[in-house]
Amino acid sequence: MSSRQRLDPLKTAPDGAAALLNVEKYIQASGLDHRLAMLMKMRASQINGCTYCLNMHSRELRKMGETEERIYVLDGWRESSLYSPRERAALAWTEAITRIAETRAPDADYEELRRHFSDKEIADLTLVVGMINLWNRLSIGLRVEYPAQPAKAA
Repeated sequence: MSSRQRLDPLKTAPDGAAALLNVEKYIQASGLDHRLAMLMKMRASQINGCTYCLNMHSRELRKMGETEERIYVLDGWRESSLYSPRERAALAWTEAITRIAETRAPDADYEELRRHFSDKEIADLTLVVGMINLWNRLSIGLRVEYPAQPAKAA
């Protein structure tokens, strides 16, 4: 696989990019817990293998005060006691929607989500997952490069 960026979608399709950024603005103003939304974005990006988004969202989570431990074990959240029942419901939904072709969004995951979130929150959480999957596909498909910082010698 080539790692050279193919094109910059934000510059190449500025009107499309503006539309996507408007959805992101809506999500930011929706009232959802920003840290939870960021955990969901990070988890979907792990599933999809989007290095650009993994880099960006791990940095954002740290700025929000998220612990290194919770970031590191996010991939194994089902086996960890570090996540609340509410977070677990949102993470299960994230996985179900990200893997929609396999999961078909199981009723059990949806019912657990309903135990913790209102209908509007569920719609907004689903928008979060849909948007990060779109960003992942743009970044991976077009090989968008992230600003890598070289590791410092110990």
